[in-house]
Amino acid sequence: MGILKIKNLIHDYIDEEEDSKFRAIDNVSFDVEAGQFITILGHNGSGKSSLAKHINALLMPTEGSVWIDGIETTNEERVLDIRQTAGMVFQNPDNQIVATMVEEDVAFGPENMQVPTAEIWKRVERALGSVNMTRFRHKSPLKLSGGQKQRVAIAGIIAMEPKCIVLDEPTAMLDPVGRNEVIDTLHSLNEEKGITIILITHHMNEAIKADRVFVMDKGKLVMQGSPKEVFSHVEKLKNLGLEVPQVTELAYMLKKSGLNIEDGILTVEELMMQINENR
Repeated sequence: MGILKIKNLIHDYIDEEEDSKFRAIDNVSFDVEAGQFITILGHNGSGKSSLAKHINALLMPTEGSVWIDGIETTNEERVLDIRQTAGMVFQNPDNQIVATMVEEDVAFGPENMQVPTAEIWKRVERALGSVNMTRFRHKSPLKLSGGQKQRVAIAGIIAMEPKCIVLDEPTAMLDPVGRNEVIDTLHSLNEEKGITIILITHHMNEAIKADRVFVMDKGKLVMQGSPKEVFSHVEKLKNLGLEVPQVTELAYMLKKSGLNIEDGILTVEELMMQINENR
């Protein structure tokens, strides 16, 4: 069953002082099935962050429509339902952390939803456990690393029990260790709890294990498919100003040098098997 349906979406930013407009999203259509792990790629200015805000009803379409779990985002009476269904995690976790203790921060969302107190603390326990942060529950978020803060932000969304989590470049401000912590957490939530993940990023390696990859450029959806299908088009991605995973690039260069290597190699293990077959 589809949890997200986007049809002919257009979004124009209007500058009334300059009497001008900028088209950030240009006639984009795609569906996401419940339980999928989706990655949306694109360089800065491609429209991917504007798209994320539409999924959470932070922006309204100029034209076209966005449906979250059967609810159209323009339905003002259902905005709270939409945001509880599709929780949003932003780039900077400091912008989402509101309390002085980790467990209180995770409890903030359910409290605003008027969840009974006993149920709130059950949710806090489950949410912290799901991101491996239970041992930090009585710590101040200010004393956590960037990756740990982002996991607390994710736990705060999980405690609201969304069917879908939308993440707008959640690892952009993190070091490689923190980045891996967050991505591993997202895959665990997807695989073990069936939460639909929509990850907006410009880090190509974060897309390798996705079910589907969508690539945006100048507001348009220009590529889509499995990671293997998308990363098979190395030159096209480079022309869009995007890199490919390092192992994919190496495999591509070896193929150009004459080795019989298939397109879209995503892991070192795949590449080693291909090299061995050429011996």
